[in-house]
Parts: sequence; structure tokens; C-alpha cells
Amino acid sequence: MRISFLLHNAYGIGGTIRTTFNLAQVLAERHDVEIVSVFRHREKPMMGAPAGVTMRELVDLRRSSPDFAGDHPDHRRPAKVFPRGDGRHKQYSRLTDTRIAEHLRSLDADVVVGTRPGLNVHIARQTRRGPVRVAQEHLTLDGHGYRLRRELGYRYGLLDAITTVTEADARAYRTRLKLPGVRIESVPNSVPRPSVPPSDGSGTFVVAAGRLTGVKRYDLLVKAFSKVVAARPDWRLRIYGSGDATGNERDALTALVEERQLKDHVFLMGNAHPLEPEWVKGSIAAVTSSKESFGMTIVEAMRCGLPVVSTDCPHGPREIIEDGVDGRLVPTGDVDAIADALLELICDDELRLRSGAAALAASERFDPVRIAARHEALFTELVEQARTRGSRTALRDAAYRLRGTVYGSVYALRYLAAAVLRRAGRKG
Repeated sequence: MRISFLLHNAYGIGGTIRTTFNLAQVLAERHDVEIVSVFRHREKPMMGAPAGVTMRELVDLRRSSPDFAGDHPDHRRPAKVFPRGDGRHKQYSRLTDTRIAEHLRSLDADVVVGTRPGLNVHIARQTRRGPVRVAQEHLTLDGHGYRLRRELGYRYGLLDAITTVTEADARAYRTRLKLPGVRIESVPNSVPRPSVPPSDGSGTFVVAAGRLTGVKRYDLLVKAFSKVVAARPDWRLRIYGSGDATGNERDALTALVEERQLKDHVFLMGNAHPLEPEWVKGSIAAVTSSKESFGMTIVEAMRCGLPVVSTDCPHGPREIIEDGVDGRLVPTGDVDAIADALLELICDDELRLRSGAAALAASERFDPVRIAARHEALFTELVEQARTRGSRTALRDAAYRLRGTVYGSVYALRYLAAAVLRRAGRKG
């Protein structure tokens, strides 16, 4: 098969980039695979180009490129196809609308795969007839605003399949978006086998990793560790990751560590790449998020032989951790429950080692070869169906295109009416 992935920016850092690279590299061992990046801002991918995969860009933002200065008149005009409800909308323009459309209308592939809602809308609306159209959801339907969910309901009917990273999110798509004829499957993200030996469970470190943002609730973890230190002062907590440009979350955590007098026990380590050597220095991993679309760090820690104490938040942890076997699930937001679960593993060496071994074994199901096989089976089935489908699919597509046109017209009229009212208000 010829498989083409469409990414926002393959030259940055992020979970969607990492999991797409993992999948593409394995598929490239048996198929012709390319990754098309809408944007390119540096010479080489930060996360390393996947072996055997062709890479190209649609808008080149490097200084040597004509696109760099943004002189093209369409560069400053807001995108019309890329939905406003997608958080990346301000980075898109009429120029990206045109470049993406040209790419999709000339695409020579059996399968085209989008990796974020805005790009999935492009694929639904602009891909020529022939390629199978697959939308990957790397976040969650509930995590999107009403405006975006509404547009997805109108546009996604033109797709052949949607894949989510959890079964809970797949159920949300099946029940809340009425998309007859669209296959909806859950396929988790993949994590490769670490390049270092697994943790031996003897270290006295709890490790957490992820961006320093409010949703990760590292404040709860620091508070819980106060209770841990009171019982086991020989243990330490390392938190890896950086925050946004403001640094507000890091400052707040630093202040909390000082307030709790934990400067000798809790350390904000910043970024580490690769992270595997840092995971294996620890003996327990901790995740205290209020929500997760999947939980890549949970799998990464388990692949390094660490049992994970995690909040039982939507959507991913419950589908990864078997409570009491390879980790612990605790109520979201419960500081005491987090501390008690950590202490249970800290104070029982045999339990900690047994749980770590179970985590290592269970994490094999997320190996890229196994995950790629599931995608490959889905793509193969959809391509075979596409070769035999006839007027019924054509009629379905025509109906959804008409529905989308009506939606776009109604939205445009509402936008125009709101602009007129705002102008009238200013004049009044």
C-alpha cells in the first residue's frame, strides 16, 4: 500500500509527532510511506526522521525559503477550510488552504491519514476520490469545544474511518456523532522498546514526566509527597518537563516546594531527551493529571519496568493500568490517596518489584510492531472495500458534501450578521 500521513509540523516535539513517526517507520518496512508536514521550520526533525519514510513539507518557513517572509498575499488571510474551532487555526491561512488542497487533490496514495481535527477536515473535504480517508484523534472528542465538535459532525461523514487512542473516546464518537458508514475504532499509541535495561526497582526515586501545565496537577503530587517524606525521608521525587513561555506553572511549583520545605526531596528537572535513562533510575512513576487523552508517559514508564500510580482520570489510565497488578489507580484530585498508593509500593519491596515486572510484561502490547499491525489490518480492509464500493458511497459522499455546504453557508450568514451587529453597536 501507499500510505500518506498529514502532520501539522513534523519538525517540532510532541506526542502526536512521536507516535506518528513510530507507526510510519514500522509500516515502511512493508509499504510505501510518506509523512507530509504542513509546516517546516528547521532543517531536520527534532525527534529524528523515521527510517524508510519519505518526508516533505507544504509551507517552508526556513530563512532560505520564499515562504519565510510571508510575502504571499494569502499568508495574511485567515484560513477558510481549516476550522476555527481547532486551536491551531491562527497558524493557518488561505495559503495553507491552497497548499493542502493541491496536495490532497493530486495525492497518489491508497490511504491518507490525518493527525489532528483541522487536518482531518481538510482530508474529508478536499481529498480526491480514490484514497481511503482516515482521521486519527490524538486528543478526545470531549476535549474539543462545541464549535469544533459541531463542525466535525458535519464534515466527518465524508471519512472512511476514525481511530481514537482509547475505547472510551471511540464510544463517544459512536454515540455522539451520527456518522453512518464511517468505521470508528480504538487503537492505542505505541511506545518502542527502551534502549536501556529496565529499572531494577532498587532506586529511591519516584519519577513524573510531562509538560508543566495545570492539567497535570503536579501540585497534588508535591503535596502528596509531603506525606511520603514524613514516613520515608530517604525517597525523592523527580519531575521532568518544561512549561509554557510564561513559566508560571514552574514558578508556582517551586514556591509550593519551598512552602512544604521539600527542597531536598522534590526536584524540577527540566526537559530530558531521551527520557528512558531517567525513568530507569526510578522505581515508581506517578501521574496525577485531571484528564489524559491517552497517557503516553504511563506506557513509557511501564516499558522501563516501573509500576505507575495514576489518577483514574478520563480517558486513558484505566485502559492501560490494571489496578493492583502493574500499578495503582486512585481517585482524581485525592492527595491522600496518591500518597497512600505511593507509600504502599515504597514500603513493600517485594510488591514493588512484582508490580514493576508486571508493568514491563503488560507494556509489550503497546510495541510499535503490534500497534502497526492493527493499523495495517484496518487500512487493508478499507482499501479492499474501496475497490468494490459503488454508487452507494458516492451518494453518501454527495449527501454529506451538501450537508457541509449548508452548514458553511449558515455559519457564514451568522458570522456576517454578528459583524453587522457589532458595527452597529459601535456606531450607536
